[in-house]
Amino acid sequence: MKGIDIVLLVLYSTAIGCSLYIIHRHKAYFFERFRKGVVSVFMLAMLFFLLAYTVKMLIVLAAHFAQIYGLFTPELETWLLYGWTLTQLGTTAGLIALAALTYSGRYDQFIYFRRIDRKGEGHADSDTGSK
Repeated sequence: MKGIDIVLLVLYSTAIGCSLYIIHRHKAYFFERFRKGVVSVFMLAMLFFLLAYTVKMLIVLAAHFAQIYGLFTPELETWLLYGWTLTQLGTTAGLIALAALTYSGRYDQFIYFRRIDRKGEGHADSDTGSK
């Protein structure tokens, strides 16, 4: 293993760790928002991007380990390429959504997953309902 391999493995691992940390720290937000049936488009795009990016970094890490230890086969290369393509679609979709929100300046947009009963339950995006 060369010095550059060690540096790359540390960088890939750090990127994966940071991404997983961010997802973990926002887990409570998403559980609450999905339970209420409404979630911020910006936060959903961020989650989508980070999940795809994390899987993408895991694919890179797997490919790098396979290369270092001589386990790289044409079949593995094909599977890694398909995985990379799918995760690239995910990261690109997330970035397009984030760029569109940034361009519009409207970070207060929400997706409603269920119909909200305004009389009985209160607004899904407020904490005025009973707990």
